[in-house]
Amino acid sequence: MSPAAVLRSEWIKIRTLRGTVWSLAAVFLLTAGFAVAGNAATGDSEVGSPGFDALFSVFIGLNLGQIAAVSFGTMAVSSEYQGGAIRASLTAVPRRGLFYAAKLANVAGLALATGLVTTFVSFLGGSAFLGDAALSPGDGDALRACLGGAVYLALMALFAAGLTAVLRSGLAVLSILIPFILVVSLVLGETSGSVAAYLPDRAGQQVLYANPPGDLAPLAGLAVTALWTAAAVLAGWWSLRRRDA
Repeated sequence: MSPAAVLRSEWIKIRTLRGTVWSLAAVFLLTAGFAVAGNAATGDSEVGSPGFDALFSVFIGLNLGQIAAVSFGTMAVSSEYQGGAIRASLTAVPRRGLFYAAKLANVAGLALATGLVTTFVSFLGGSAFLGDAALSPGDGDALRACLGGAVYLALMALFAAGLTAVLRSGLAVLSILIPFILVVSLVLGETSGSVAAYLPDRAGQQVLYANPPGDLAPLAGLAVTALWTAAAVLAGWWSLRRRDA
C-alpha cells in the first residue's frame, strides 16, 4: 500500500472508533466549558491576587481536557491490540514503520486540529469575564498560549499513543497516566521544586502563562514535553518493530 493509502486507512479506523470521537469532543467540552464556567463564576474578583495570571486563568479547563487528549491517543493505538486486530493491520501493511507513522500522523493531526479550536474558544470565552484584565487576542502572549496549548494537547496525545504501543494495553496506560497527571504530578510539584518542573505535563503548561512560574520559559517547557513525547514514540516504534504481533 502507498503511504497515502495507509494514511487514509488509519484515518478511517480512528474515525469509526466511537471512543476516539467522544474523547476528542471531550477535549473541547471540558477545556472550553471549564474556562467559561470558571471565569464566569469568579469574574475579575481574582485580579490582583498573589500568583494570579489572567492568561492562564482562561486555560484552567485544559487540566481536564488533557485527560481526554491522553484517552484519545491511547484508544487510537490500543484498538489494534483488541481481538488480534494488529495482525490483520500488519498483514495489510507489512512495513511496520509506515503503519506506525501513519497512525501517529492521524493522532497528531486530529489532536492538533481539535486543540486549535479548543484553545481559541477557551481564550475568547474565558476572557469575556475578566474585564480590563483580559488580554487582547492580538497580544503576543495570547497567541503563543493558544497555539502552544494546541501543540501541547497534540503532544500529550502522542505521548499516550507511544506508551500504548509499548505496553499494548489501553487500561494499563490510562491507569498510569491519569493518576500521574491528576495526583502524582501535583504532589511532586509541591514537594520537589525544580525536579517536578521537568515532568511532561507541568513543563508543557508553561506555555499557557503570561508570567510562567519556575525557571522554564514557555517554549522551553513545551520543548521538554516534546522530548518526553519523542522518547515514548521511539520506544513504541522499537516495541512494534521487535515484538511479535
